[in-house]
Amino acid sequence: MRMKPVIWIIDSQQWPRAYLRAELIERGFEAIGFIELADAFTALLHPSYAQPYLIIIELRDQSIGRDELNILAGLPVPIIALGGSVELNAEWVKQFHWAAALQRPFTIGQIADLVATLAL
Repeated sequence: MRMKPVIWIIDSQQWPRAYLRAELIERGFEAIGFIELADAFTALLHPSYAQPYLIIIELRDQSIGRDELNILAGLPVPIIALGGSVELNAEWVKQFHWAAALQRPFTIGQIADLVATLAL
């Protein structure tokens, strides 16, 4: 039996996170949602969580410092950044090597299509 790729979604807003998670599950992925980046970091250290194949992070409402960015950058998984022009044009965001970055407005379907492309 082939394992489903595990996608971690980090978004402080419940409904966008839930809708994206549902869409990814419908497309055959395992999807786990986190409210904050700190929650995902805690899960990385917990053996009961499946390690992510890919991470999606909504930059809105996330307080990410230099230490968190270094941890994120050191993870051996592709990371998709979601945000508005303010978040995506921040200097620290532009310096990070994202697998992809989507600027609002975007749809749940566009994010899921991108995940499917990166998961091949």
